Amino acid sequence: MIAPVESFARVSDTGAEPWPNATTNACKLCTPLGACLAFRGVEGAIPFLHGSQGCATYIRRYVISHFREPMDIAASNFSETSAVFGGGLNIRIGLENVLRQYRPALVGLATTCLSETIGEDLPGHLRDFHDTHADGVDGAPVPPIVPVSCASYRGTHADGFHSTIRALVETLCPGAAAFSAKPPPAGPAGPLDRKARWRASGGGLAEKAAAPSDHIALFPGMVSPADLRELKRLAAAFELPVTLLPDYSDTLDGPSWSDYEKLPSGGTPVAAIRALARARASIESGRVLACATDTAATVLARRHGVLPYRLGLPIGLRETDRLVDHLAALAGCLPPSELTRERGRLIDSWVDGHKYVFEKRAVVYGEEDLVVGLAALLAEIGVVPVLCASGGRSGHLAAALRAAAPELDERTVIREGADFADIADEAAALRPDFLIGSSKGYSLARRLDVPLVRCGFPVHDRIGGQRILHVGYAGAQSLYDRIVNALLDRKQSDSPVGYSYL
Repeated sequence: MIAPVESFARVSDTGAEPWPNATTNACKLCTPLGACLAFRGVEGAIPFLHGSQGCATYIRRYVISHFREPMDIAASNFSETSAVFGGGLNIRIGLENVLRQYRPALVGLATTCLSETIGEDLPGHLRDFHDTHADGVDGAPVPPIVPVSCASYRGTHADGFHSTIRALVETLCPGAAAFSAKPPPAGPAGPLDRKARWRASGGGLAEKAAAPSDHIALFPGMVSPADLRELKRLAAAFELPVTLLPDYSDTLDGPSWSDYEKLPSGGTPVAAIRALARARASIESGRVLACATDTAATVLARRHGVLPYRLGLPIGLRETDRLVDHLAALAGCLPPSELTRERGRLIDSWVDGHKYVFEKRAVVYGEEDLVVGLAALLAEIGVVPVLCASGGRSGHLAAALRAAAPELDERTVIREGADFADIADEAAALRPDFLIGSSKGYSLARRLDVPLVRCGFPVHDRIGGQRILHVGYAGAQSLYDRIVNALLDRKQSDSPVGYSYL
């Protein structure tokens, strides 16, 4: 039994309020930031914020500090006049300038708090722009412009990220249902059982031949570039053609350039996004996201009959097993020996380090789906996640944790809508052995005098945040090694002897 989930409340003269009326060191980031990250995963796309220049500058600086890559973000440059009379003119001038200077394949137009607060009619402004530029801009046709609502006061950066992926699919994949794909066999089964049932159900090559496309749509969630590369490797191991949306594995972690590129190479092509309407199936990662009724996967299912598989982030053994099982079923084959050996090495390493991590206590924080994935991994290796906290307010965090890690008990406290002041208050009483999450928790880890295992976003005080691997068996191995070594390092440092053998 997990401890009851609570949202933090402040008490005022009028009584307790259901959500905090003040935030101290937020455990979340702004919604447009997530939108910019998602748009960066589309080939030739440029993010465009309908708001002040400060919004774009803040997000650029924040993202660059984590990924260590340049990132251009356009803005409609709101002023006092725009805030009073509206920003339609700003959008027109801004889009004209962006199309002339960048020649993008797609423009991602996200609102901000300011434009949302004054009630800007974004669809209306876009209709006016298309009517005015029916013949294009300077002879070049107007590329797709994808609008998305991103008011930070009603969401987090993760919400902005997922809303943007949905908006891309809604805009680029219009139409009605085209076909219905058969599901792979459901329920637990061994590899041989799974293969036999898949063939018996009419899967395999016959299903591939009947489907308009062999491709699988893969919506990976807000993960690192290293994670995206790992997911592509897993799909390639089954010889499955997949389309990742988004794919910023190159645009936010690319090679050095000889000359500056306004729009770096890489990303999911616009044509590939349009082709998702003919995908054979879709896989969407995130147990909290799976509770939402309007996502990219559900849009494809409603409009085009693309069968959705809504899984958790593949962090840890069980969640990776679920992804591998689905890939194997879709491919109509057994998992390759490469992955089987990788899984075996992971389990062997857990046995090797069990004595160092068993019954250790951890505080986990970050985006809701990342918290669920990390908590599930910790439970698998014998660590007690005494506090699972997120700035998100989906209302589904506790249920997602129970589904991903049923062995969690009353020692695990769950907090939604938390900031780092709330987390610090809880952590002081829970006495964790380490923290795991973004670099925003460093000051708390220092105050508690415990190690911080950095992962997720952002990681501003170390190099390589974009290369932190979380997903798959390889990601679980990397996280496990880092957790064990952080505990060993603390044990070694605390010893007056300074043992070199532990």
